[in-house]
Formats: sequence, structure tokens, C-alpha cells
Amino acid sequence: MARNMRLAAEGGEAKMYCTVGIKHETAIDAEIDPDIRPPGAYSMRGHSVGGYGSVTTNKVIADLMGDLFGLYVQAYPKYGSSKKGLPTTYYLTCAEEAIRTHCELEHVEFIPLTDTNALNYGDVLRGLNKGGSVFLNTGKTDPEEIWKSIPEWAQKRIREKEARVLALDAFKVASEVARNEYLRIRMMGVVLVGVFLRATPFAKKFGFGSEKLMEGVEKAVRNYWGKRGENVVQDNLTCIRRGYEETVEVPTNIIR
Repeated sequence: MARNMRLAAEGGEAKMYCTVGIKHETAIDAEIDPDIRPPGAYSMRGHSVGGYGSVTTNKVIADLMGDLFGLYVQAYPKYGSSKKGLPTTYYLTCAEEAIRTHCELEHVEFIPLTDTNALNYGDVLRGLNKGGSVFLNTGKTDPEEIWKSIPEWAQKRIREKEARVLALDAFKVASEVARNEYLRIRMMGVVLVGVFLRATPFAKKFGFGSEKLMEGVEKAVRNYWGKRGENVVQDNLTCIRRGYEETVEVPTNIIR
């Protein structure tokens, strides 16, 4: 700690000080970031753009995990008052026990990159646990092309973590489904609900077939958008179904 502290003279009196929790020249970098989540917890850290509807989507997913599977859920975004069009991060943790932590997650099993430029902003794959999943919002449909589009540093990390790579053009799906053109961008985030259900182990773990799963999805969708009319409900349901059914997974032999 001593090497990270600065000696400053104020009014003739020397004071020792440092900073924690922020990026600064006087900050102390944590050598170990322990995973203090409940045993068996499953966490998501998503990287999106303000205005894409990802924060609302995170709330819908949280409701689904609680209502369908009886899990404890904690979900929250990281954004300010002027985030529209700017990078946004959001977090979600599911567990069979109470979740007593509330922080920016650095140990995660699923990293959806709704922001198509996210891999150019820095290490957005940090904290990905072994066997986790990464989702790419991309117009590419061929698994080999999807893999080649990923920067080398990210490919290396994915290999090291033995992670799955999932992909879908969420904007294309939303554009084809939305009857209201002003909702197309926001509905792109809704597609992620289907992607989440496809990428995560919960449906299989709790014995939910696709029909039973979609019944639970419809209930959550009606709770959120029912007042806006049946067209909005059906458009959101279609986006979620297509996200669940049309997501492409890059085969292991291409990744390795």
C-alpha cells in the first residue's frame, strides 16, 4: 500500500493519502477480486448503448427468473442522466440463495454485447468465468465469419475460458417485427430476452420445454407492455421467440 500513496505538504503539515475504487494515479489496484456471490450463482454483465432498451430488458429477465424458476434475482444498470447513445453497462445475478452483494460484477457467466463496437472499447470480456457465454450482435450469419470478426485478443480469451459464442442480428429482427418504426431500436434489446433464455442453463435445469417457457415469457411481457395494446405485446413476444430460436452458436471446432 505504501508505494501507492503520495506524500503531500499542506500548510506545512505532511499527510499520507491514497484513493480506492476509481482509476487514478494515486489509486490502489486490488490484487485479488474475490467472488463472494452465493454458491451456484449465475451472473450477466451486458454492454449496450443508451436507448437500446437493454435496461428494460434486464428488468424483464429479472422478473422471468423469479417468477418461472423461483430464484433470487438482483438486476441494475450503470448509467447516468445523459446516456442515450452512449455505452451502457447493466448487471444481473440469479441464485438459489439471497444475494447480499451489490456492485459492478467482475465474475460473470454471460456477457451479451448488444453494442456492436463493444470489443473496441476495452476489455469487455474481463471476469468471464470458465465455460461462460458471449453474445455478439452482428449481421454475420456464417459461424466462421462470426469468429473471424472477433479481435485476436478476444479470441484468445474465449479459448482460454472455453466459452460459447452466440450471435444474432438483433436490429434486423426488431426491424422486421416492429410495426411502430420508432420502437425498432428499443425492441432490439427485447430480442436479448430470447438470447438469454437460449444461452443460460435454467430452462433445462428446471425442466421447462419451449412451450412452457414461452407461456412464462408472455406473462412477463403482458405485465410490462399490456397497457400499450395487443400489437405491442405480440411484437415483443415475436422478438423474444426469434431471439430464442434464431441465435447462432459458433461450433467448438471453429473456436479451437
